[in-house]
Amino acid sequence: MKVLLEIPDNKASSLMDVLNSIPYVKTKKIIEPKEQLKAEIKEAVEELNLIKQGKLKGNDAEAFLNGL
Repeated sequence: MKVLLEIPDNKASSLMDVLNSIPYVKTKKIIEPKEQLKAEIKEAVEELNLIKQGKLKGNDAEAFLNGL
């Protein structure tokens, strides 16, 4: 049986801990497309900041385009 629960963000962590402690229960977090886009943009900005700080090596745009 599959059940979809809607839980406030501030309560979700503790409920997920309980559900994950039950061996016969499988959990999967469903991410809304809008939330996933926000997470991907946040990750891209963090990567860009690391590249600007010299902590991460960026890829050359021309080399990338030639690889296509």
